[in-house]
Amino acid sequence: MTNKFNHESLDKSLRGRILYLIGMMGSGKSLTGPFLAKLINYSFVDQDTLIEEVAKKSVADIFHQEGEEEFRNIETKVLKEIGKRHSLVVATGGGVVMRPENWGVLHQGIVIWINPTRQCLVERLESDSNKRPLLRKNNFLSTIESLMKERKPFYSESDLEILVDQETPEQVAKGVVQQLSDLLFNQDSQDERQTIG
Repeated sequence: MTNKFNHESLDKSLRGRILYLIGMMGSGKSLTGPFLAKLINYSFVDQDTLIEEVAKKSVADIFHQEGEEEFRNIETKVLKEIGKRHSLVVATGGGVVMRPENWGVLHQGIVIWINPTRQCLVERLESDSNKRPLLRKNNFLSTIESLMKERKPFYSESDLEILVDQETPEQVAKGVVQQLSDLLFNQDSQDERQTIG
């Protein structure tokens, strides 16, 4: 479908709704988000950065010192605070989708799953696995496979899925805008038909 939207009509259709980028760690949410925010005149927020500001320690230190459960508690609190705002692109943590209460916040906005190919994801994570608390286990590949299997059904609840292979973050952001425009155009067309009918 061709893009029937210009930026003004995209802004009008978004009505300030937050765009939540979800997906596995290493999927490129934090890199794509700033480009996407710039394209649609939104602000960008990295949820993990906010968590570190609130906790006054790194995500890795929270996991190591307080455990994953406490990290998830902080993550939920931060997400609820983000949800009170508008006109944001938010790069969420990879596990944010695992708590049902988080979906209450996510579904108030538009949820976009950044979904790289398995090979792309593995290559990215191999290069920075030391920064990822959940990957500090013995079997790197089986940990990734296990997390992907566990989370995929939750990621599938997104409004949009963006497949990524070797695209740059800027190219991914442009792809998001295209698919978002198509989604919103279809929603607006349905709303008009329901009003007329």
